[in-house]
Amino acid sequence: MTPRGGASSIGCLFSLLIVAVVIYFGVNIGEVYWRYYQYEDDMRQQVRFASHKTNDEILTELRAQADSLSLPDAAGQVTIRRSQTMISVESEYYETVELPLYAREFLFQPHAEGPL
Repeated sequence: MTPRGGASSIGCLFSLLIVAVVIYFGVNIGEVYWRYYQYEDDMRQQVRFASHKTNDEILTELRAQADSLSLPDAAGQVTIRRSQTMISVESEYYETVELPLYAREFLFQPHAEGPL
């Protein structure tokens, strides 16, 4: 007797379905982290040129960037600490990723500091 050819293709289809589901939700989670890294990079950029800008200018630019990245409103609540020689910029926000039958919240705390 020879094995039925259809049994192996069903197993293959099931494996492909699992891979597709993992990729789909992985992309959703990856997108959230990608926006976080972009925002933190923008903070580093602002710190790099902070000696030429006021705190209000930095705050305005970071809020605009948070808005363009479609981050939650809390991401625009930026704390800027400046001393004679150092500057620190930070924020804190949550992002929610919808998974099947489950919503997962991720806490992000982008931060950048450097010399003036």
